[in-house]
Amino acid sequence: MSLERLERMLNREQFEKVKAIDNPELHRFLADWIEWLEPEKVFVCTDSEEDEQHVRWKALYYGEEKMLETPNHTVHYDSYHDQARDKANTAILTPGGRKLPFLNTKDRDEGLREIKELMKGIMHGKELFICFFVLGPRNSIFTIPAVQLTDSAYVAHSEFILYRKGYEEFRRLGRAARFFRFVHSEGELDERKTSKNLDKRRIYIDLEDETVYSVNTQYGGNTIGLKKPAFRLTIKRAVEEGWLSEHMFLMRVNGPHGRKTYFTGAYPSMCGKTSTAMMPWENIVGDDLTFILQVDGRARGANVEKGVFGIIQGVNQEDDPIIWKVLHSPVEIIFSNVLVKDGKPYWNGMGIEIPSDGENHSGEWWRGKKDEEGNEIPPSHKNARFTVSLEHFPNVDMEALESPCGVEIGGMIFGGRDADTWPPVREAFGWEHGVITMGASLESETTAATLGKEGVRAFNAMAILDFMSVHLGDYIRNYLDFGRKLKRAPKIFAVNYFLRENGQWLNHKLDKGVWLKWMELRVHNDVDAIETPIGYIPRYRDLVKLFKDVLGKDYTRGDYEKQFTIRVPELLEKLDRVERIYRETVREVPERLFEVLDEERKRLLEARERYGDYISPFALGEKL
Repeated sequence: MSLERLERMLNREQFEKVKAIDNPELHRFLADWIEWLEPEKVFVCTDSEEDEQHVRWKALYYGEEKMLETPNHTVHYDSYHDQARDKANTAILTPGGRKLPFLNTKDRDEGLREIKELMKGIMHGKELFICFFVLGPRNSIFTIPAVQLTDSAYVAHSEFILYRKGYEEFRRLGRAARFFRFVHSEGELDERKTSKNLDKRRIYIDLEDETVYSVNTQYGGNTIGLKKPAFRLTIKRAVEEGWLSEHMFLMRVNGPHGRKTYFTGAYPSMCGKTSTAMMPWENIVGDDLTFILQVDGRARGANVEKGVFGIIQGVNQEDDPIIWKVLHSPVEIIFSNVLVKDGKPYWNGMGIEIPSDGENHSGEWWRGKKDEEGNEIPPSHKNARFTVSLEHFPNVDMEALESPCGVEIGGMIFGGRDADTWPPVREAFGWEHGVITMGASLESETTAATLGKEGVRAFNAMAILDFMSVHLGDYIRNYLDFGRKLKRAPKIFAVNYFLRENGQWLNHKLDKGVWLKWMELRVHNDVDAIETPIGYIPRYRDLVKLFKDVLGKDYTRGDYEKQFTIRVPELLEKLDRVERIYRETVREVPERLFEVLDEERKRLLEARERYGDYISPFALGEKL
């Protein structure tokens, strides 16, 4: 029945592509939505280079992208007021609108009714692209098939760069495919080819049908279905099935004698996640999302994606040499919401002189131009992006990226931003201690540049709150259960690159390269450590050698003592803050969480009794 409907709606060539996939559920989904959206024409994308090229060309033909001077570079602009994820109009659809802590939820029936009304006939006169992709490597233990419906060639083009093609996977899996679905329409466009009806912008996540609906928006975080919209679906599926879907980079740290050790890392925004994953002498596997499964008692991870949808602000030749080189190579890149002058892209903080006029996300731009609210418009938006495939990075670990079995994870890192509490690096006593006191206790200070008030500590467990789709207590319970199934659990570490004293940073930007090398040695028990009330910290003698070997720098006793002093009053205040959040806001959490927090509190109080409020690492080291 569904195939007959599709045969009536599609031309012969496109129909044959759909018919080749033996999946009646897919056929029904496509038939229902093509009928509802009423596009003028439909293009079904297979894995062929020709079909991908069709999408690239249509992005230019429809004016959603423009060519730049460098071959294979294009620029895309979103509406001036469509420059980021729309948290207010993004909702998890739950039965009866069941409330979940930290989440925006909406009654499922009401949400589905609203989104269908908004999308009825919305593709009149437009072309619908049906694209097939997979999350995770193809034909692997990590693979999740997904189908994207969109009338934006820019969105489809972005997904071809960011994700592995999945048409042949759908054909291979046939009726066994348990797939995600994404339905997107950019809606009516203005003269600049950007979404017009932003008051009707909606992003609704239906967990029951594993479907995400997105309308009247073009910004990638709202529209690229397999990115953050899919992340909500995978978190729920992971909790149900007992694995982990995480907001984590995946990288290789190179140890002695050619040893390869893989780490994941979760950091809130502006805490050093990208710069850590992109360390020039290490190797990147993924910068954003990681699936972690238990295989033979070991945690194995894989990059969900194959490309980077990265923030471009602040990328410069000195601090980001690898990204800089990629962005200036003639490889396929979509720049979004940057300044363009004479066919060249420019962005804030790039370290070279920026032209005083050009075109940007506001249209024609000149220095000093203001918006309707009187705010001066910068050359590029602070959330301007670049979209590029990881295969173009000189330090990518391609074997790990495409391994159907993923890679064994040796360590997991949780990184926050605070001026006065956590030391630069420490290791947890074990899985439970790390998950609870490092991951589930993660906080990050806001920055003046983004939120106008500096130093406010924002709670952000596992750096995942913005994307959570289940109750946080269930998510933490799954984390703890996952660790119990492992014969060899990854070691867990916490880092903080932002300690300050009298307004001065206590660390240099590149010091993180030393912390990574120390963590790699600890994973293999190559160096010992000092036991503190909050975990293990490095010995001074080991860091002296690492600073010399890695950075060619001398490392003083004074620097070490300032950085690794155990700050008992601040640590106790943090424990109280975190416990209060879990007791008063989250509530339904495993009792083990409170026990572990209390164990840490007792250790800190005992240490304070013996050593005082601020404990030198030398004092602790001498006692062991």
